Amino acid sequence: MDNDDGLIERYLEHVRVEKRLAQRTLELYSLDLQKLSEQARQAGVPVLQVQNAHIRRWVAQMHGAGRSGRGIALILSGWRGLYTWLGREGLVKSNPVQDVRAPKAPKPLPKALGVDEAVQFADFSAEEADPWLEARDAAIVELLYGCGLRVGELVGLDVQASGTAKGWIDVQAGEAHVLGKGSKRRSVPVGSKALEALQTWLAAREAGAHAQQPALFIGRHGSRLSAQAIWQRLQQRSLRAGLATPVHPHMLRHSFASHVLQSSGDLRAVQELLGHANIGTTQVYTRLDFQHLAKAYDAAHPRAKRKG
Repeated sequence: MDNDDGLIERYLEHVRVEKRLAQRTLELYSLDLQKLSEQARQAGVPVLQVQNAHIRRWVAQMHGAGRSGRGIALILSGWRGLYTWLGREGLVKSNPVQDVRAPKAPKPLPKALGVDEAVQFADFSAEEADPWLEARDAAIVELLYGCGLRVGELVGLDVQASGTAKGWIDVQAGEAHVLGKGSKRRSVPVGSKALEALQTWLAAREAGAHAQQPALFIGRHGSRLSAQAIWQRLQQRSLRAGLATPVHPHMLRHSFASHVLQSSGDLRAVQELLGHANIGTTQVYTRLDFQHLAKAYDAAHPRAKRKG
């Protein structure tokens, strides 16, 4: 094991020359390989005799100690490179790191507003100098939160149905017809608040200079509003509404799904409303729903809170 440091130094010199790595990268490589040497020393084996089982045990220990999957992946990459070089040098017969992968990081839960926050945002009326913009932005918020539309589905809406329209809203029937992912069409109900906001916007839009434009949501110059513009308008509006977190379109879609599921418990219905091909995609909202229930339990049940 006394030769381990020498082997690592030779390898670091090799990658410095061959790969022309920056000094900072070399320092990180060195730290990761020192960790390998320390682990091998604790296990009572030289680096050249480390086995696949050793690597797996050390990965489990790092994961248990709280190191992230990404951090472990970077360490394994450095170790894997060392053993690849040792193999080319004829010093090891196989690479013990070759088929070892870092634990997958858990998927973060989608961000959703609480019910009170969502209602506060939807009810917010900006003191705009331009009532045309206010009417448009209010209708955008109501449709995103009230129908769970993707931002791409929203920007694709036209005022009327036509052979070229990707989507439109049937005001009389109270339905939005949209073109979703995979060019799949679906219809979703439009609630009374969204219909009210939409009718206010349509009246303001008709009085504007570009009423002949087919797009439902347009900018001042008459062009179809872009997804980026909607992101910007929502973020600005959420700050003015006093929300702690800037709101983006997909957050309103997540809020729609979470709140419908909390009230109904009908996962299949939420799947249909969101246009998910696979119910597994929709099931993430059950985790959001459980968080909501857990908070309510912790706040209300006398046995829920633990003593400090």
